[in-house]
Amino acid sequence: MKAWILMLLALSMPVVALAEEGGGEKDDPNKVSYVALTPPFVGNYALDGGPKLHVYKADVALRVKGAEAQKLVKQNEPLIRNQLVALFSQQTVDSMSNVDAKEKLRQEALKQTQQVLSQETGQPVVDDLLFNNFIAQ
Repeated sequence: MKAWILMLLALSMPVVALAEEGGGEKDDPNKVSYVALTPPFVGNYALDGGPKLHVYKADVALRVKGAEAQKLVKQNEPLIRNQLVALFSQQTVDSMSNVDAKEKLRQEALKQTQQVLSQETGQPVVDDLLFNNFIAQ
């Protein structure tokens, strides 16, 4: 019986050592990841008092490098969302209607996101902002 227990312990030692080595992985500060801002942004824009209601839906993802950047984005997500909702609601029909205008909007959203994060964390944190889906009616 003792021999069987010793053999079992001997066989499990390398597995424990490997688990400890693998569990201590260092955060690669250059590992790219995408943080989806969920739920999608949905709201009204071009509020000109006219009879037609203009609605948008935007699925936004932020490209960051490293786990620390992901953490900072998640911690500041409510502030980022507030800034983007304000930006989207200020748009006109022209700024939501064609590809070039949407690209300018994407760049402005990235700029404002980086500004918010710079004010809160001291660094821009976000490398890029992507519209996974963008619908304006």
